[in-house]
Amino acid sequence: MTTAVDSTGARVEALHVYPVKGLSPQPLHEVELSAGRALPFDRVLALARPGGEYAPGVRRGISKRQFFVLVDEARLAGLRTHLDTATGVFTVAVREHEVLRADLRTGDGVQRVLELFARVLDLPAGVLPVWAHEEGRRFTDTAPGGDEAMELVSVLNLASVREFAGRVGAAVDPLRFRANVHVDGLPAWSELDLVGREFTLGGVRVRGEKPTVRCAATEVEPGTGRRDLPVPQLLSRHHGREVMGLYVRVLSGGTLAVGGEVRG
Repeated sequence: MTTAVDSTGARVEALHVYPVKGLSPQPLHEVELSAGRALPFDRVLALARPGGEYAPGVRRGISKRQFFVLVDEARLAGLRTHLDTATGVFTVAVREHEVLRADLRTGDGVQRVLELFARVLDLPAGVLPVWAHEEGRRFTDTAPGGDEAMELVSVLNLASVREFAGRVGAAVDPLRFRANVHVDGLPAWSELDLVGREFTLGGVRVRGEKPTVRCAATEVEPGTGRRDLPVPQLLSRHHGREVMGLYVRVLSGGTLAVGGEVRG
């Protein structure tokens, strides 16, 4: 028999969208969600590996390793990127100094982005990343599971992060886990008891689908690009599983906002 999760006082602490897979989070105050869909603009763009499985027109989920992401390219965390979803203007900053401003609605703008990242990634002369964009699709880590799986929303329980940090004796920035929704006020690790259950997340009805298994991307310190903490190994050592967080499916549309209650 499953036990009830005490959600008294639990609230949405932060919201983040990641327009370009592997690049910076963008904080949100609120977001409108639709049934069966992830956050608008989340992981809708990516930088694919030249000569890999992705090519324009591919309509199937592909492994994260087919893209330039933190699991292999930790240096990406040292960049601060931002996409203005209203205008298509994409900016890149290094140490708070803007090094690129490009309009992704134009071929020239996309080309400039690819040229910059070719330099950042030390690609051979004349080799560029492949610009990945497929209307109506996302490049999420769950995408290989099919079209429905790529529309899941990732949720992180901040109490679990704090408990983990205490066990390993190190500061652990929640942004390491690149989740869409941070919640606080739940008991540590109680989010795992929400798998298979329906609950309200800041005004939106969701169902817990599966725990989030963590990879080497979480070893990278946000903002610096230093691979400084073996998070998956430490999770396995201290908790017997490389899990932190929960994927949920949106069951009914509505407004998800910072400060919204989490209720069973």
